Amino acid sequence: MTITLNWLYWLLGIVLLIVGGMIVLDREHPRRLTAGGFWILYALIFLVGDYLPAEVVGVLALAMAVIAGFGGVTGGTPKVLSLETRLASAKRLGNKLFVPALTIPAVTVVLTFAASHLMVGSTPLVDPKNVTLIGFGIGCVIALVIACIITRDSVGQSMQETRRLVDALSWAAVLPQMLGMLGLVFSDAGVGKAVAHVTTSYINMDLRFVAVAVYCIGMALFTVIMGNGFAAFPVMTGGVGVPVLVGVFHVNPAMMAAIGMFSGYCGTLMTPMAANFNIVPAALLELPDKNAVIRVQVPTGLGILAANIVLLYVLGF
Repeated sequence: MTITLNWLYWLLGIVLLIVGGMIVLDREHPRRLTAGGFWILYALIFLVGDYLPAEVVGVLALAMAVIAGFGGVTGGTPKVLSLETRLASAKRLGNKLFVPALTIPAVTVVLTFAASHLMVGSTPLVDPKNVTLIGFGIGCVIALVIACIITRDSVGQSMQETRRLVDALSWAAVLPQMLGMLGLVFSDAGVGKAVAHVTTSYINMDLRFVAVAVYCIGMALFTVIMGNGFAAFPVMTGGVGVPVLVGVFHVNPAMMAAIGMFSGYCGTLMTPMAANFNIVPAALLELPDKNAVIRVQVPTGLGILAANIVLLYVLGF
């Protein structure tokens, strides 16, 4: 039997279902039915989305948007250990706390390189199409086990912490997936073709450096607007990357995709639309300026974007 990405989707669905149930049963939560229902709907998409008609999944997504739009997903006050207990535990554990976090990338790398040798007869143990993502998911599971052993705590406590974080992130936790789907919708609607028409009509794309700059800067700008590099990628790659950089200048497609996504992430650093990255941390840290994280990240984002343009121009051809 081959481990596929669906296994991780089902696991995530189970976690979200438990979190939703915990919120629904929390009578002290100000919006327990709507907030819990939001996460239960999200869980259903992961658990049975493949078996539902696309129209039904779309209705579930719209229902989630309505619940979030009318303020139905608010944070509660989950029970947490006292500050003194947490400080004492942190002091006792010391640098051991980093072991679970470092386990995730270590397991991901090992499985990525070893996957081709992991066979059950002639059947691969891990789906070769999604080795890295599956390795990442397995790494998270192993890290959880290690964390429970190190802290001498239970999986139940980890679910309490998961619920607390989900409450803190609120609806922003689903933005990456939703915006990624929005990018595909934009691509199917022909936004990429419109971008190609505008850029070729008003910008001299006959110069290779200009084409590279337009692609990288466009990735960052669309990410700023849409809040997610995955949403910007199909638009800019379909509008400029493939027809101009690949079709005309014969850029290395893998190099273009990697640096293009990295350019999009530069936009992520600079936009409040990436709420789960920029606005939520400011709220969790109780910063007086909700845009404080963005202000600090803007110079880094601009610097990396400039470096990406140079790298793609020098290394991509």
